[in-house]
Amino acid sequence: MNASAHVAAGPGFEGVDLVINWGLGVDSTAYVVKMLEDPAAHGVDLARTLVMHQLTGDEWPATRAHAEEFVLPLLRERRVRLVQVARASRALEIVVMDDSRQPERIIERGPWALWGEYEAGGTVPQQGGIRLCSLHAKGEVGDALIARGIGFRPFRQVMGFNADEVGRKRRDEAASKNPLRQGVYPLIDWGWGRDRCEAFLYERFGVRWEKSYCSFCCFPVSMGAMADHLDRMRAHPDIAGRVLRLEYTSVSLNPQAKLFGRRSLLEQFDPGQAADRSVLAAFEEELTCPWALYHVRRILPVSKADPTRRGRALRSVERVDVGRAAALGLRLRAVSERHGVPVEVDERYGRVHAWMRRRGAGRPTVEELLVTAPFHVRSKQVPHFEREWAAHRGSRS
Repeated sequence: MNASAHVAAGPGFEGVDLVINWGLGVDSTAYVVKMLEDPAAHGVDLARTLVMHQLTGDEWPATRAHAEEFVLPLLRERRVRLVQVARASRALEIVVMDDSRQPERIIERGPWALWGEYEAGGTVPQQGGIRLCSLHAKGEVGDALIARGIGFRPFRQVMGFNADEVGRKRRDEAASKNPLRQGVYPLIDWGWGRDRCEAFLYERFGVRWEKSYCSFCCFPVSMGAMADHLDRMRAHPDIAGRVLRLEYTSVSLNPQAKLFGRRSLLEQFDPGQAADRSVLAAFEEELTCPWALYHVRRILPVSKADPTRRGRALRSVERVDVGRAAALGLRLRAVSERHGVPVEVDERYGRVHAWMRRRGAGRPTVEELLVTAPFHVRSKQVPHFEREWAAHRGSRS
């Protein structure tokens, strides 16, 4: 199917009554491979089955390579239909990147990718609350494909949650809004936890199957996988450099917006360690891009429904100028010092902060700053920001 073709409901999905979510990672791959050994024993009719892979656009190279080397041949041998689907834009528009019973490769990314969303916004994923990144890149995309392709017919959907993730099963069941959908959780039924899935794939293929997640994911620290994550970064300094630049930009606009909450990715690399130098060199190369001078204003309100609770933060970012990092930094320092505005300078990597207003300890409060950082962030503010800024700008809690 043409990479720009939109998904259409109708004959292309007639007869499909089982959808298997394949994220390329350990758990879902273990299920797919085990099921293919004897589909009938697992209640699977391959002729009526669709394996669905939702592209995030930033999967690790080794994960894609292992999927292509070991799993795609099995799908081709059994003529299993693999549909690779991606989000086409920030709006919920999807595009099928490949639809084949003889898939040759794992598509790397579609027209829209999570990376672009965070880069243009000058932010990084947040650990708290709902995993919106996964929802936007996977959940909503898969639901849209099923709605348009299967329509109003009953179907089963296999989710690759392992036996250590019963909580995810419960959340999936509670979140399902399609009464025609039956969630299926075979790894939980088999009692296969993560260790068993990893062991199975190693026994089958002789390789250690790595976790599947985006290169800029914020969850390795909470998954207990930070050491492995850093080793992956060291093995791919080009990827690490990009992610460090993403985080550096985020922290420039908001010093509290580190990738791992109170910990930053940059803090994990030591220039005194030989293994880390290539990563830091790649980061510094990323910083040779054009830079911008940004005017950032942030409102940290209380909840209008409950004044004892925090409200949702509002932010305005204006890209004032674009140029070389050193020139913009000198200009900002000179103007700020002339007007008595406090300045903070990162002498190592070049960022300059000029604080017009610092946030207070409580809420409501506001902050306002000028800062130099890589140029990728677009100007953006919510429509009612100026009204709220006028109402809050005197807040110093």
